[in-house]
Amino acid sequence: MSFITGMMLIDAPASALNNSGESIQGARTENTSAVKFISTSRGDFPYVTAQAVRYWLRNTLEQSEDIEWYPSIVYREDKVAYTDANPLVYWDDDLLGYMRAPSRKAGSRAGDDLFDKLTPMEEDSKGNPKPVTRAAPMRVSTFVSLGPVRITNDFGVMARQEGDPAPYEHQFYRATLHGLFSLDLGMAGKFFYRRRTGFQNLDAVRVKLATERGLEHLPGELAYRLPREERIRRVRSILIGLGRLQGGAKQTLHYTDVTPAVTILAFIKGGNHPFNYLFTEKGGVVRFQEDVLAKAVSDARADLLSPVFIGWKHGYLPEERAKLEQLTIDGVEIKHGTPREAFSGAADWLAQNADKWDR
Repeated sequence: MSFITGMMLIDAPASALNNSGESIQGARTENTSAVKFISTSRGDFPYVTAQAVRYWLRNTLEQSEDIEWYPSIVYREDKVAYTDANPLVYWDDDLLGYMRAPSRKAGSRAGDDLFDKLTPMEEDSKGNPKPVTRAAPMRVSTFVSLGPVRITNDFGVMARQEGDPAPYEHQFYRATLHGLFSLDLGMAGKFFYRRRTGFQNLDAVRVKLATERGLEHLPGELAYRLPREERIRRVRSILIGLGRLQGGAKQTLHYTDVTPAVTILAFIKGGNHPFNYLFTEKGGVVRFQEDVLAKAVSDARADLLSPVFIGWKHGYLPEERAKLEQLTIDGVEIKHGTPREAFSGAADWLAQNADKWDR
């Protein structure tokens, strides 16, 4: 199996990218907003959940006019929400997964214009819809600060109204957030009809649609697969979207650029991640361990399918970036550029070398 595997750093110089919804302990006011962090014996490590990063990615893809992307319909019931769960049509249902398990009263939604646009679902003998689920081919880790930080409590007031100012308090931090991603190319565009959670991608209704659309049938795997060209289009878009990532909480107050400051990625056989321990932080100073990268790539050389694509923003840690200029690894091609160039280069390699990864 082939994967696109990589890491990213997000530079958060004064940020509150993911809030907890909880009150700040010991705050001076009742109106507060706390950030998410991991408390350890070493100190507090701010983090951004994988769910938040995936939300940023979805929004980036949907809002970019020059990136091809077909988002799914989202429907909200009283206590649950779900997408259309039709990966044949919607690209985020394919690559980012879904679980459509509506309530038994879902049939009563008939006549709701949005509900009527959803792909119908197979029903059991009692007329209840059968759930469909899909484990996402695109995997994203939690993005965690490389080192512990002292989280700042900021006091402010709303004073544009008549009468006393309305005080409030929120937290922010200065950190470098590190995270991993991996996209299973063998699962992208392949849809199963196994009776197993995460692999019951298609019910009888969707199997019929797959047959009508002429998808390749893989009876030995109980699956249908999109044509290679269609799979490449979808994966290309998500790669380009990663290079343009935007989002995050408190942007009005802190305006943090969440596009990757650094990314390192490659196409590789197997799901193991060779790029996890490349950066450290001590005393607020971030260091790039070029010797660790060299060793990791050398160990994974037999599994590498592509060059190693390295994107590093000009002006970010220039002394550490200079270490790359002297880095060579026997038998491994390294492509240098900005993060956007690295993701675009990987997208181009994907399209031009399908015979290497699509096996």
